[in-house]
Amino acid sequence: MIATAVRTVAVGDLELERAATEQIRRRLGLVVGIGATLVMVLELPAVLVQPVNRSVWPEVHLIAAYALFLPLALVSARGPVTAIRRVAGAAATCYFLATLCTPLVYQVVHIGSFASWPYRGLVLGVMAAGLAWSLPVAACFAGILALATSVSNVFVVPGSSLWALLGDVTRALGVAALFLWCVVYARSAAERVDQEAVRQRTRAATVAATAARERESARFAALIHDAVLSTLLEAARSGQSSPVLRSQAAKTLEQLEQARGAPESVQLDSAAAVAFLREAVRDADPEIPIQVTTRRGAVLSLPMEAAQVLGAALTEAVRNSLRHAGIPGRRVRRGVSITVATGAVRAVLSDDGAGFDPARVPADRMGIAGSIQGRMHSLPGGTAFVESAPGKGTVVTLVWGADGGS
Repeated sequence: MIATAVRTVAVGDLELERAATEQIRRRLGLVVGIGATLVMVLELPAVLVQPVNRSVWPEVHLIAAYALFLPLALVSARGPVTAIRRVAGAAATCYFLATLCTPLVYQVVHIGSFASWPYRGLVLGVMAAGLAWSLPVAACFAGILALATSVSNVFVVPGSSLWALLGDVTRALGVAALFLWCVVYARSAAERVDQEAVRQRTRAATVAATAARERESARFAALIHDAVLSTLLEAARSGQSSPVLRSQAAKTLEQLEQARGAPESVQLDSAAAVAFLREAVRDADPEIPIQVTTRRGAVLSLPMEAAQVLGAALTEAVRNSLRHAGIPGRRVRRGVSITVATGAVRAVLSDDGAGFDPARVPADRMGIAGSIQGRMHSLPGGTAFVESAPGKGTVVTLVWGADGGS
């Protein structure tokens, strides 16, 4: 497997990152879809009583213009969010094409202003465009649609004039701009809410991870002060071995071993675990890009012991890449991806550097065998994989899962 560097940096939990934006897009899509369907039903009787153009084309023309708005409502209610933009874009396009076909379907209209139904309903096409595309694209579409609906009336409504056309264009542009602004403002407000939620979540996660590190450092500092230093001081004072000194030394060694093997019982959630691993990567290379993916509904409770082992192995993997993956005359790209699922976390370091043959690495080589694979394999639920080939880059995968790792 040939690795490619990860080039993007995630700013936080992906669910938080798009929550409000997705919700407002669903609600707008539902409103536009249902509203357009109701407009189509209300316009249909006027189509059926027209005394001219006796054929099925007026009905087909109307239905084709609004055909995709009902699917837009259904997708907005139940479908994937990514499909809302595609369906909304298709609905806006169908409405525009139907507007262009108006002079081909009707030669003249005798009942009221029926032929201006594309003109009266243009806000639906504009709002669909606002859901589907970026502001510049949607604004251009809204302007073109307003002009097209106004011009189509000139060909089919008796008594039309240049002044009437100018008035129609002015009103259409004003109405289109108003409704497009409503959609764009709603989307922009939702995006700001998402950004603020991500900032708050990231800030809280960083604080939690920092607090966990500080608690662990304080615990070891206290142990060293109360046990190690007191034992050394007693040895210096007595100048010779004694049962009390031997007992105290044995107890100190036991405390150190227990501290090494069983850190304070601190559980990190997904955000705190990600922040902890970010710091581990930054310790080795502050510039390396990091991508974070949190699976939908993921619930993580990562013990501090597992976080420390995973972080230490990840730091060593980055340092190994910095030391050995270089290629003269070429910049090596590196990246780290962190994936959080329910009860599990995976960290992957990839580079496109010199690579190596894992089979030829000595078993006593501490960088890979000890500091990476050895660490992870000794951790309950942990495992590690190293994939590499000369000239093909390297991928180091670290996995921890509460059920044994997978």
